[in-house]
Amino acid sequence: MDNYRGARTAVIVGAGVAGLTAGIALARGGWQVEIAEIGPPEADTGWGLCLTGPSLRALAELGLVDACLAEGYGMRTITHVDVDGEPAGEVELPRLIGARRPAMAGIARPVLHRILHTEAERCGVVVRHGMSLVAVDQDGELVRVALSDGTVRRVALLVGADGIRSSTRGLLGFATPLGFHGQMVWRALVPRPPWATGIQQFAGKTDTAGLVPLTDRQAYVFLTENGVERSVLPDADLAPCLRQLLEPFPGRVAEIRSLASESESVVRRPVLTALLEGDWHRGASVVIGDAAHAPAPQMASGAALAIEDGLVLARELGRHESVGAGLRAFVSRRTQRCRTLVETSVAIVGLEQARRHHEAYGLVDSCHRLMAEPA
Repeated sequence: MDNYRGARTAVIVGAGVAGLTAGIALARGGWQVEIAEIGPPEADTGWGLCLTGPSLRALAELGLVDACLAEGYGMRTITHVDVDGEPAGEVELPRLIGARRPAMAGIARPVLHRILHTEAERCGVVVRHGMSLVAVDQDGELVRVALSDGTVRRVALLVGADGIRSSTRGLLGFATPLGFHGQMVWRALVPRPPWATGIQQFAGKTDTAGLVPLTDRQAYVFLTENGVERSVLPDADLAPCLRQLLEPFPGRVAEIRSLASESESVVRRPVLTALLEGDWHRGASVVIGDAAHAPAPQMASGAALAIEDGLVLARELGRHESVGAGLRAFVSRRTQRCRTLVETSVAIVGLEQARRHHEAYGLVDSCHRLMAEPA
């Protein structure tokens, strides 16, 4: 790395899971890192997510897994329930951080964000809010980065970690259409029922529902609405509509339905995917996380790919003599793994829509085992 002109400096666009993880890993490798985040510090970062085995393994490497487990909810199984409310099988997920430790964990997004943000700042990463990328040009071995506050940086590395609608991706000239798959996903924060000690997934005659624990006291209900167009509903209609969509489900969903109808935190979003074809880098610039590969939520592994990206990026840059060589090695290592996850998630969407739930269960199980392989 000594042949880089000047300091090992990096600008990361986006202070989400991918951007903060990359910032931490790079800073620990001796990089001077600045993150430009368009949102304010108090921005709502969503309800909850799953940290699957690969996420926990990567967080353990960063020394952050214990903090996440302490504030999340450790789990080991996904329980599938058929359209009649009867058990349809249980997936025992691989334990990647030790036989006595959880296979995965639910965690509130704001909590994960706080843990990562705190560690990034402890490592010397500077996070600037209310800023976005305006222009980017390769300037010899360096990258000229123009930010929305009118300032310009000349740095050794630019990382676009600004999500599925990445502006960095567009400024680098990467055309990536977003895929909408005829599904809208609902989520509502609820008290955790005592029986919910792992992910519960319920097959419906039309839709799919489930429950993910986040803490001892809290969980989120999800419902995947099939065969719909993208649309926006008034906030006041969300809880009543979610209750109506949950009514056809038998069994324990009745309890979930009651909890969801009383929730003051209900969201509805389109299921979108993206997969960047070819290289993810141009010169000394690269895109990572959802900006490069955004899966559907059915595999609950988007965070895993994002966290792995940050670690692998820093690792490859540390192993190679130039930024360009490090970025090529990074993309080579990540492409097939991320493609497999995105394509599998889309295949599961299709199986759900065709009501071939038992085939989807097997695909979920096999993909989790494939993802257990080293990143």
